[in-house]
Amino acid sequence: MDLLYSVIQAYAERYTVAEPPLLATINRETHASVPMPRMLSGHLQGRVLATFSQMLRPRRILEIGTYTGYSALCLAEGLQEAGILYTIDNNAALEASVRGYFAQAGIEHQVQYCIGQALSIIPQLNEEFDLVFIDADKKNYTHYYDLVLDRVRSGGFILADNVLWKGKVVPQEGQPVDKQTQAIIDFSTKVHHDPRVENVLFPIRDGLMVLRKK
Repeated sequence: MDLLYSVIQAYAERYTVAEPPLLATINRETHASVPMPRMLSGHLQGRVLATFSQMLRPRRILEIGTYTGYSALCLAEGLQEAGILYTIDNNAALEASVRGYFAQAGIEHQVQYCIGQALSIIPQLNEEFDLVFIDADKKNYTHYYDLVLDRVRSGGFILADNVLWKGKVVPQEGQPVDKQTQAIIDFSTKVHHDPRVENVLFPIRDGLMVLRKK
């Protein structure tokens, strides 16, 4: 299955517009020098995020989980000229390099980069968001969802990464479900039964849940 998926992934990327040069650099540098490079959205998912943003032309974006800034730059591609992207991460060690990438992209004036715990920062944001991307610690996905939903405009979108969690959400018979996997399952179950949203799960990369607020 992994071999088949990698072949399909490569085929999909072949017929997807290339990464902009700065994103290709971030991709390369993340894999060369940053722990857990699998956390990077990467070519295919990055273009999907950029496409959503370009379709929506958001005025306000919230990202929970900045990592090395790759997905933030993708999301910013559709941002309105006077728009603002808020991105939150608790890893201060990456701050200098991420701010450098934002500066290279020429979007530093449109980015509010917050270092700290998202559960504490989100309640302080007095904004209505058009687009939210959740890609942080899996145990808190449900909490993030509860915090952001009332801050998303009607017709706005929430995207949540890693909802397939390397296939662990569909365990083999007799295989125990760990806490992180259960948190993802609980999140997906919650949003699927929430009458305030419409949802579709895309089997892109590690799974992308797309929610539209009614």
